Amino acid sequence: MDSDLSPSMVNHLEHTSMVTDLSLSPKNEDKKEKKKKKKKQKKEEKEKSQELSVQATVEMVKEQTDKLAPLVGYFPSGFDPNKDPSSTITRVFRNKDKPKRLELVVTPNATSKVDFVGTNYSGEAAAGQHCSYALGVLDKETQTLKIVPIASNKIFRLEPKIRGLVGQKSEQTEPSKLKSEQMEELTNHYGTIRSRREAEKLRVLHKEHDPSSQRDLLGTINQIAVKKEDIGSSEVHGSRNTPPYNSAAATPQEAYPLEKIIFEGEWDFLLEDIYDLLQTETEVTWDAYPTFVANRIHKLHEIKDEEEKKRLSCVFSYITHLVKFKDKHSMDHFSSAKKHRLPRIILQKFSSMFEDPDSHKLSPDKHSLLISYVLVLTLHADGFRANLTDIAKDLKLDTGTLREHYEHLGCKLVRDKKTLVATLPTPLKFPSMRQKRRQ
Repeated sequence: MDSDLSPSMVNHLEHTSMVTDLSLSPKNEDKKEKKKKKKKQKKEEKEKSQELSVQATVEMVKEQTDKLAPLVGYFPSGFDPNKDPSSTITRVFRNKDKPKRLELVVTPNATSKVDFVGTNYSGEAAAGQHCSYALGVLDKETQTLKIVPIASNKIFRLEPKIRGLVGQKSEQTEPSKLKSEQMEELTNHYGTIRSRREAEKLRVLHKEHDPSSQRDLLGTINQIAVKKEDIGSSEVHGSRNTPPYNSAAATPQEAYPLEKIIFEGEWDFLLEDIYDLLQTETEVTWDAYPTFVANRIHKLHEIKDEEEKKRLSCVFSYITHLVKFKDKHSMDHFSSAKKHRLPRIILQKFSSMFEDPDSHKLSPDKHSLLISYVLVLTLHADGFRANLTDIAKDLKLDTGTLREHYEHLGCKLVRDKKTLVATLPTPLKFPSMRQKRRQ
């Protein structure tokens, strides 16, 4: 039977069948299923969020003296105690003499030789703290949130320590030391000239508190103690009350030997003063030093021989220490030497040489002896042609009195361009000792 449909109608039916087949393709079905899944996930998330939101009452729990508060710590090494919680051993130790000091020790297992130790008084716990810590415990059944303070308000940093190893140190830097280093770095980069100068002085003066410097100091003291001839040479010669001298010397340098005044072990400590300051790139002012020293610093810049520069710098430092030691024992000039710090080895030497053992004051004879030491060093510093003007200001003496002290050492006073200069002719000739006539 022949079909009654025209060719155009047949084409139209074929086209519509193709459209219906595309709408029911697998790709479109997958997209619809994905949309349905996303809607379900959103609904589930909303339901979960509604379940998690709890309107709880907050309860603050105060710390009780008879009960230990919770301890909170962390492991910077990456150790996880939750991997095997049944074998992990946790212990807390309290200092008997200082009950506030706690120590938390965590051991991974009974056979482990490594303990994770943290304290609330050293290391990171000793750093400055500007907040408070607390532990929150949420009870869903009772809908209450309890906030409990933690022990000592500190977070314990649990560092690994090998059991039985004595003297081991933590890798972390002490906060106070770290802070001082940071302040020093900031001062060097952004500080004023005055602040940099003061920081440099503090660094030099604080070297004596360093443990390594203390060991060097002990070695130096032992070295000096062995050399009995040096100690004997430091004693006052006869009744003249002068530094060690050689009356038969052919040259001024041999008349008052420098090595008999400044011992071998003292030079290293003297180098840490003026000589070290000369090595710094920052500008240094010398207002805190005696006038005699400050007016001769230019000589050090002119010296090309490094050994000679070290020698003269140490002489200037020794003069400074002697003058400041004298001022510290003076009621009128104590303030000028209040901030001056003498190396411990030199302070002990000055105290034994010049101080009275009972009163710790300078007697008239010891005061005169100290001035003699200063004047002998000024002769060495000025090439044995010492100008009296500057050192007279530092010692607070008039020219007449200072002239008598120089003559007592065997010096001869001459005029050089309207200024009075002390020279040292050799061999030494001392003035006759005058005795007071009894009434």
